[in-house]
Amino acid sequence: AFSVGPDVMDDVTDVEETHSQALEQGRGFADAGRALTYLIENLGKPVIAAINGPASGYGCELALACAWRIAAPEATFALSKLSSGQLPCLGGAMRLSRIIGRARALEMILTGESLSAEEARRIGLVNRVISGQGELLRVCEELARQISRNAPLAIKYALEAVNHGNDLPLANGLQLESALFGLCFATKDVLEGTRAFLEKRPPIFKGQ
Repeated sequence: AFSVGPDVMDDVTDVEETHSQALEQGRGFADAGRALTYLIENLGKPVIAAINGPASGYGCELALACAWRIAAPEATFALSKLSSGQLPCLGGAMRLSRIIGRARALEMILTGESLSAEEARRIGLVNRVISGQGELLRVCEELARQISRNAPLAIKYALEAVNHGNDLPLANGLQLESALFGLCFATKDVLEGTRAFLEKRPPIFKGQ
């Protein structure tokens, strides 16, 4: 499996515990998990999920926080926590609806259906389906190397523009993009990129 995630009920020792205790425990688990997926999404570098098998429940939510999901043919995707009386709590419901649309996300969450890698690719949940687990890692590593050739701060600001601008009205999103462009334009990496272009050589970026 890629990840089926932890079972929050593993830590429950008393099925008769009070409502307030259960409420506090559930909120604590959700807060910790949400902090993890927020960190993945806002790391300043794109995180690529190489999905080689089932990604279900909290594991699927983990994959949703990544910038890209690249899957092997045997990968599957499901948010099936409703069958155990729970629901996505690591940001999965919010991210899934933004990635594949509200109606399709509701269908997937409320039915608990499992999607194949090809179906996930068709609806935009997965970027690519790669045959062979060895090939899967090779493609993901090559994608990471390709990205790493670009200016680190430009990568960071581009991620921020997409991740945060997508939740804003268009006018506000455009303002955010302009502000981030200004920050990027004031970096030494811009000068290095320009010099490298004029000198017909690969740029040497320092993230400054």
